[in-house]
Amino acid sequence: MSKIASTILMIRPASFGYNAETAANNVFQSKSASLTQQQVQEKAVEEFDNFIDTLRKKKIEVLVVQDTPLPKKPDALFPNNWFCTLQDGTVAVFPMYAANRRIEKRDDLLQMLADNYKVKDVEDWSEYEAEHLFLEGTGSMIIDHEYKIIYACISARTNKAVLEKFAFAHGYKAMLFHSKDETGTDVYHTNVIMHLGESYAIICMESIPEEIERIALSQLLQSTGHEIIPITMQQVHAYAGNMLQVKNEKGKNFTILSRSAYISLTREQKQILQHHTTLLPIDIKTIETIGGGSVRCMMAEIFLEKKD
Repeated sequence: MSKIASTILMIRPASFGYNAETAANNVFQSKSASLTQQQVQEKAVEEFDNFIDTLRKKKIEVLVVQDTPLPKKPDALFPNNWFCTLQDGTVAVFPMYAANRRIEKRDDLLQMLADNYKVKDVEDWSEYEAEHLFLEGTGSMIIDHEYKIIYACISARTNKAVLEKFAFAHGYKAMLFHSKDETGTDVYHTNVIMHLGESYAIICMESIPEEIERIALSQLLQSTGHEIIPITMQQVHAYAGNMLQVKNEKGKNFTILSRSAYISLTREQKQILQHHTTLLPIDIKTIETIGGGSVRCMMAEIFLEKKD
């Protein structure tokens, strides 16, 4: 089975906006000085719909779920943090750091997956929220499904013990490391500084202070057949670490990235990437700026087998 998904799920926002609760440790978020809440929401929906159109034109399968208007969920369009699917038929639901993001978890969405796909098990890890231990899905974890490795940088949103339990439960090896921004603050999500494609890995090595961790990461990535493409912290701020590789219905690989990420890449980086994949840049400026997340965060991969 491929480690690249050919179906993704996305949630069209009903009340997108700045989330003060998550801003506590997401340095990427910023408030809009010029736009009203209504204008922010309208722009987000426009960017979202353009995103869907772009994917469908490339014959990439997208399941679009409408966000419910109440309760208001400013980050609902980032579903990859609260659930993920695995190739063994598992759907996992995760403990979320911000209390106002826990309401994003939707039984109707899980039921829709169970109705249409072969779901072997729904695991709910949410009980760890009571202990203030968090693991925010594929924001926290970069999962190599082929080699059964989970890459993760430890932060307030990525608890080592919970991650190791999750990895062990599924027969994965946990590759843990530390990542800091320019101010020495823990990087909150691994998918901000790292992206794994089928045959390449984008990673901000300069965010990893420990040399021993950098060496171990490099060796593991190379030994599993990934060409390493290092990015700078400046490129991380343009979301160059926040990409996702998917397959279309013909089996062609596309790497989805935001327009700002694409612009930040050097010519050489683009050439190396284009050797491995087809780049598909999408403009989501409003969502990125105010939500503090980019294209990867908006897509939940569906690795489940369709029911007949």
